[in-house]
Formats: sequence, structure tokens, C-alpha cells
Amino acid sequence: MRMTVLALTLIAFGSVSASAADTVSKAPPPAPYKQVSTLVKLPDFLPGLGQLFVDPATLPAGPFLAYDHDGKLVSTVYMIPVEDLNANKKFDNLAAPGGNVDHVDIYFNAGHPGVEKPHAHIVLWHVPVSGEARVAK
Repeated sequence: MRMTVLALTLIAFGSVSASAADTVSKAPPPAPYKQVSTLVKLPDFLPGLGQLFVDPATLPAGPFLAYDHDGKLVSTVYMIPVEDLNANKKFDNLAAPGGNVDHVDIYFNAGHPGVEKPHAHIVLWHVPVSGEARVAK
């Protein structure tokens, strides 16, 4: 239930202007975003997510901007620690820097470099379901 409410909140507050989305539509995005693989021990491209960029000041939650092999933005990802999904913690005004959101996926991750604690990946896809194949491998 908490995940559904969080996803709906992300969609409701995730709209940004077209000009803002244009600034992150191609990799690399402008400062303060940094390639995640230069910050923590992760590959340059993660199958299922793509090439990730994040403003280090927003860790661990993000948003992370995810790009395909051609450097085109496919999704915005939030990595919310499971321990923070409770009545005492709010995530307000979460943005989708890439603009319009086509659909949302939410799934559990036990932890990885950069976000070591168990967390939920909340993926705001800017492409249709068929576009997810662009980051599958």
C-alpha cells in the first residue's frame, strides 16, 4: 500500500516544464549530475536501468537519471530506503526531471554500492513499455 501511495505521489508531482526536461534528455546531464559509476563501484551501464547519473547531494534517494546506450533519457529512478517507508518520513515534491511519465515500476532491491541498505526502486519511465528494451542489456 505504501508503495502504491508513493508511486501515485510521484506521478502527481512529477511534471516539469518541457524546457527543463530538454536539459536532461541527452547524456550527460548538466551539473550537478555526476555519472554514478564515477561515484561508487558500479558498472557504467546497468542492465534494466541503463547509464545512471545523480546529483550526489540527493543520495541515497535521488532522482537518478537513466539513459540508454545512445545517451537518450529513458527513466527517472528513486531509490527509497525501506526503513524510510513509514509514517514518520515523508517524500514531498519528488520531481521527474525527464518530463512526462508513461508508467511506473516499483521493486525491491536488497542493496548495492551507493545505496547499501534495502530499498525500493521506483522507476518513472519516460518511454512506453516497449522502450524499456533499450536498457534491457
